Amino acid sequence: MKARTFFFILLVSSIIHLYGQTELTGPVTKEAVLQKCADWQPIAAAYNPKPEFIERLRGLIREVRIEIFLGAWCSDSKAHVSEYFKVLEMADTPLIQTSYIAVPEDKTKRAAYYQDKDILKIPTFIVFMDGLEKGRIVEVPAKSVEEDLVEIIER
Repeated sequence: MKARTFFFILLVSSIIHLYGQTELTGPVTKEAVLQKCADWQPIAAAYNPKPEFIERLRGLIREVRIEIFLGAWCSDSKAHVSEYFKVLEMADTPLIQTSYIAVPEDKTKRAAYYQDKDILKIPTFIVFMDGLEKGRIVEVPAKSVEEDLVEIIER
């Protein structure tokens, strides 16, 4: 009897562990993303942003708000949001305010997370200044995360 109970508990625990984990969705923090997606940490750690663009971000005189729509399951998010984490850490300025919104892998369930923002691909970085959208990085940066951000901000 004890052996049966033990194996039943083990089986239920395994099922809960494998299938009970919820997908990362909704507003999240950088810390939550890195905790849930531990394989993103080495990418952020190894990324070497171009110093001249970090200096330009560090020299901001106006607040910039960035909304990032990402997928924990998405390889482009893994690459470019991880790079953004490093850029933000190195820029070290309170003038860049970032919010992260994780969307589900199932495309039919994403609309509720997009907040009518016309998101077509993941990740999407939306840059706002003075309450107005200045530009976007969609899926893959044209040059690099930091260079694209500076170009958008300085337009």
